[in-house]
Amino acid sequence: MEPIQIGSLTCKPLHPTFVAEISGVDFSQVPLPQNVIDDLVAAQNRFAVTVYRDTGLDDARHVKFSQQLNECELCPKFGGPAQPDRFSDPHLFDAGNMNLDGTLIQKDTRRWWYNKGNALWHTDSSFNQHRSKYSLLLAHLVPQEGGDTQFADVRTAYDDLPQEKKDEIEDLVIEHDLWWSRQIAAPEEFKSVTQHEKNAKQPAYHKLVQVGPDGRKTMFIAAHAKRVMGWSQEKSTKLITELIEHCTQPKYTCSVKWYHPGQLVWWDNRISMHRATPFSDQMEKRDMRRTTVFDDGPEAYGVPDAPQMELGGSLPPA
Repeated sequence: MEPIQIGSLTCKPLHPTFVAEISGVDFSQVPLPQNVIDDLVAAQNRFAVTVYRDTGLDDARHVKFSQQLNECELCPKFGGPAQPDRFSDPHLFDAGNMNLDGTLIQKDTRRWWYNKGNALWHTDSSFNQHRSKYSLLLAHLVPQEGGDTQFADVRTAYDDLPQEKKDEIEDLVIEHDLWWSRQIAAPEEFKSVTQHEKNAKQPAYHKLVQVGPDGRKTMFIAAHAKRVMGWSQEKSTKLITELIEHCTQPKYTCSVKWYHPGQLVWWDNRISMHRATPFSDQMEKRDMRRTTVFDDGPEAYGVPDAPQMELGGSLPPA
């Protein structure tokens, strides 16, 4: 596929419909000039997932660059006493497999099974009422093999749905719940989650069919999606599973390999899904740090009054 020029950026597509490797950015100059930010956002709207090979970013500039895109989410603490973090900046999410002292997280520990949810197709922070638009994941240590991140093109998947399915889902509202995905990923271990923890992280509600930043329709759905408002759990699970399986067919997916420290992958949670892939996590270290940028678009706060909706699952009259 031929490179595409967007302003000052050269974009090398890695898939026919989305994902591109971007060159032409000097991250040593963070904060970047506004014209460069504008080009980067334009590339993001076009490709949904963008890859930057040798950024040279450290924690401080990673956060500062992310904050040029909008306010960033603080790493949450769901119930119980706060655990110490590996990073000094509270905007950095720990997506690695290391303890505070640098040792590997051991199998069957609480954090190990909690991270199993990352292997499900998901969108970051969809369980928040004020959702995220971007995630920016920076590699500090990568394993020799495995540990790639797979992405799904939800816009093209929506385009290819039969018209009758589009009509069926047009006005549906979905409940997104962090604990739902964790229960799916590790049902036995999930039993240790306390009611206090569940109360500390309540569900969020978002329209299923939305318009992305490029004007194309898309679906806001993935592993945190628990149920359709007004539908039974059984009927909801059937539809949600059907849609996720549709979106994650090989023709809509692309695997991004992590080559070395300093590589940054930036994705739009509103128009893509992603999941982590296995690696030898009991033998090799994988140090990944993520910032999460709050959405500032028209659907940023979802449908907060959804629990009061009447049966039927669709949006209330305007």
